[in-house]
Amino acid sequence: MPFIRQTPDVQDKLAMLAADAQYDLACACATPASGHRRRSTEDKWLYPVAMPGGGRTILFKTLMTNVCSNDCRYCPLRAERDPPRTTLTPEETAQAFVNYWREGKAFGVFLSSGVIGTPDNTMDRLTATAELLRRQHAFRGYIHLKIIPGASDAAIEKAVSLASAVSLNIETAGEQHFTRLSARKNYLADIIHPLQTISRLTAPGMRYSRVKQTTQFVVGASDETDREMVHYTGGLYRKLGLDRVYFSAYQRGLGAPGLPGERSTDSNAELLMREHRLYQVDFLLRKYGFSDDEIPFDAHDRLSLRWDPKEHWARLHPEFFPIDVNHADRQSLLRVPGLGLVAADRILKHRAGHARLRSMADIGNPTHGLLLKATAYLRF
Repeated sequence: MPFIRQTPDVQDKLAMLAADAQYDLACACATPASGHRRRSTEDKWLYPVAMPGGGRTILFKTLMTNVCSNDCRYCPLRAERDPPRTTLTPEETAQAFVNYWREGKAFGVFLSSGVIGTPDNTMDRLTATAELLRRQHAFRGYIHLKIIPGASDAAIEKAVSLASAVSLNIETAGEQHFTRLSARKNYLADIIHPLQTISRLTAPGMRYSRVKQTTQFVVGASDETDREMVHYTGGLYRKLGLDRVYFSAYQRGLGAPGLPGERSTDSNAELLMREHRLYQVDFLLRKYGFSDDEIPFDAHDRLSLRWDPKEHWARLHPEFFPIDVNHADRQSLLRVPGLGLVAADRILKHRAGHARLRSMADIGNPTHGLLLKATAYLRF
C-alpha cells in the first residue's frame, strides 16, 4: 500500500515558503553571477547579499507563512488568490536556520512573512523566532527582520531590539500611487509612520543606532515615474537616515488584472533596466555626492535607458569638463563618467606621492572600458 503524507513536514513547508520568498527580489539585477540568489541542494533560497553597512554574506531567507490577509495587488500571495498555503512555527524556523548556520552554509537569516490575522500577531511570530536564535541558540550574527505594515510602535521596537537590520517596504512613491496597489493598507499610517518610528529608534545616539534600516520600491507595479522614485529615495536618505534603498522590478503576470504594471507597455527587459538605472542613481546619491534634484530625466520623467545617469548628467553639463586630473578634488573626480570610488582614490593616492598623472596608465589598465571613457572627460 503506498505511503500517503497527510500533512507537510518541516522540509516540505520550508521548500514552499523559501520558494515564495523569491518574490522579494532586492538586488535582483546584480551583474556578477555571484550576486544572484540561488537555490541550495535542499531547494531553499540562499542569497549572497551586499550588507547595508558594507561587506557581503550568505543569508538564509524564508517566509514564516504564505498565508496573507493583505490585498497587495502586485503580490502572488495576496488574500484573493488561492495558492497552497502553509506556516512555520518560530521553533521550526529557528531550527532550520541553525542547522544551516552550524554547517557553514549560511551566516545570517532574513525573515519575512505574510500577514496572519493582525500585523502585531505576525510580528510576534517573527520576533519569537529572533528571540529563540539570540537566547536559546546564542546566535550573535546577522538577523534581518521585515516589519509588517501597520505594526504598532511597541512591536517595531521589540523587532529592532533583536535585529541587526530591519526593513519595511515603501513599495511606491506616494499615497496616490499606493492606492493602486492596495485598498486595505493606509499609506501614511501603515507605511510612513512605521518608517518614521524605525528611524527614530535607530537614529545616531539612540539605543538602537547600530541597527540598519532599509526599504524597497517595487518598480513598475504602479504608475509612478522614475523622477518620483528618485525624489522619494533622496528624501528617505535626507529625512529618515535610511542605510539603503532597494529596488525590485515588478514581475509581470503575478499581479491583479488592471494593475498599472500589467497594462504597461514596458517590456520585461525595460523594467529590469529601469531597476538597474535606479540602483545606479542610488549609488550617485549615497556615494558620489549627487543630490536627487541633479539627476537627469527625459520628457516623460524617466531615466535614460541608453546612458547611465552619471554619463547623462555629464552630457548635459559640458561646462564642467574637462576636469584637471592633477588638481581636481575627490567630489569633482567622482562626477567623471568611468571614474568610480576606487579609481578616484587611486588618483588621489598617486598625487599624494607628488607624482603627476600623465595618463590613465598611471592608475590602471588604460584600455579598460571605464578608464577609457573617463579619459574623454579629463585634462592631464
